[in-house]
Amino acid sequence: MSQPSPPDKTAARAAIRVEGIVKRYPKLTALDGVSLEIREGEFFGLLGPNGAGKTTLISILAGLGRATAGSAQVMGFDVVSQFREARRALGVVPQELVFDPFFTVRETLRFQSGYFGLKDNGTWIDEILQGLGLADKADTNMRALSGGMKRRVMVAQALVHKPPVIVLDEPTAGVDVELRQTLWRFIRQLHGSGRTIVLTTHYLEEAEELCSRIAMLKSGRVVALDSTANLLKRFTGLQVMLRLNQALPDALRSRLTSGDGSAGSRLRLRVASYDEAAQLLADLRAAGLHLEEAEIQRADLEDVFLQVMAEPQDAFKVAA
Repeated sequence: MSQPSPPDKTAARAAIRVEGIVKRYPKLTALDGVSLEIREGEFFGLLGPNGAGKTTLISILAGLGRATAGSAQVMGFDVVSQFREARRALGVVPQELVFDPFFTVRETLRFQSGYFGLKDNGTWIDEILQGLGLADKADTNMRALSGGMKRRVMVAQALVHKPPVIVLDEPTAGVDVELRQTLWRFIRQLHGSGRTIVLTTHYLEEAEELCSRIAMLKSGRVVALDSTANLLKRFTGLQVMLRLNQALPDALRSRLTSGDGSAGSRLRLRVASYDEAAQLLADLRAAGLHLEEAEIQRADLEDVFLQVMAEPQDAFKVAA
């Protein structure tokens, strides 16, 4: 059996390269010509609303789905023609909690090691268990774990074969603060050792803090792709956080970025400058509305995300 050809030097500069990926179903186009490159060692964010195509793209990278058109590589290996090599280079933490209820945590990780042909992997398994706060649960049956502990095991399974590229698909959805802190502390260590991290999350404050570059998907297309810093610079406005004793006047509802405008609800309105924010507050007082709470903030990634998603499909230039 012939050995797969090694990745060329150009391809090796990219941990993940996706070119013109299309995924069609009979009544839906989930991905519509997605192209992007994630560099080795990046902490990269893949963001988008539900149904944007994020999980579909991850499934194609992991070999769990086949693209209708286009190509994808992981560490220079084609995910179709060099599936085995591409899959070994990738660790995926899925959204769903999938586990075998008949094994302990340690047994689960040993079996996962076996899937990749790894023997004598106990030292690394112990390191993962310690890093994810699972050491005292190593001999506990999987079905006896809480949801948060099961989530930690899903992360451990993705790391057991020491992949250079790690994809985290909503890893902190529905978990407590302690797990988030433990997970991100360990993931930061892995990133510091040179691993490439790809994160999808609805917690945009996590993406803003962790990711150096971000792609935003909408309806199966990349609608924004740039460094986190550049995305924030492109949206230099301010946000006024309010809580009012009455409903927001209709004339101001077009500025709402979150909240429904009802009395007593927490509202977020976008303004261009501090002078405009001061005028907004003055107008509300003049209208007889009482401010129960008011705070002015610079635009964050959540505000950028909401603005991008609200604009027409091709309104934003996609950077390299």
